[in-house]
Amino acid sequence: MDYHDRHVVVTGGTGALGTAMVGALVDAGAVCHVPYINPAEADRFAFRDNAQVKLVADIELTQEDAVARLYAGVPKLWASIHIAGGFAMAPIGETTKSDLMKQVEMNFVTAFLCCRAAVNAMRPTGAGGRIVNVATRPALEWRAGAGMVAYTASKAAVAALTVALAEEVVKADILVNAIAPSTMDTAGEPQGDAQGRLFRLDQGRGRGGDDPVSRLALRTRLPAAASCRSTGEADAVWAHSCK
Repeated sequence: MDYHDRHVVVTGGTGALGTAMVGALVDAGAVCHVPYINPAEADRFAFRDNAQVKLVADIELTQEDAVARLYAGVPKLWASIHIAGGFAMAPIGETTKSDLMKQVEMNFVTAFLCCRAAVNAMRPTGAGGRIVNVATRPALEWRAGAGMVAYTASKAAVAALTVALAEEVVKADILVNAIAPSTMDTAGEPQGDAQGRLFRLDQGRGRGGDDPVSRLALRTRLPAAASCRSTGEADAVWAHSCK
């Protein structure tokens, strides 16, 4: 699909996976809107001077007003990709309520607020759109979340959000998908076992498109050679762990 002049929000776009995602979209002709908080990340962002990339400063994705401001600045939103999030690993006995709520805020609340803002921006256009969330393998295979219960629960909420929202907005031709990667070897993540497995969360009823957002930028390659992809052949959520 030709993405020329299509506007896409990419949260977490200045990180390792986000940078690869933005690169794939820019190559396809998209205009990417990338929010950030940390000026240092924006300073070293590979696409900061690209004419197709719009960096948006001081966007705290857990705050409704900030998210609303981000999406209000995007003309005719076509896609919204939600990579921003956080990871913490600790036994439940060492996990405080504050630790739990931090995971919920970083992973579920950011995805929820961005999904809501994206849907509200896409509906009036009548042109449909694409939304992609990032869950995790333990969000689907719960026993794999032992030792990181708070993180697993927050990402399981993202998976549930994805399936429920896909059903809610499919008639508006808004297709909602998620990927569920295993451990990724990137500049910000430790190495780990990343066996390729396919997880089917739900079977939807819509139609997808042959485009980089539906397939999460075709087969996005991270600088450290991790690879994840998500199909978009339906509004169903198909999740692949990294290969």
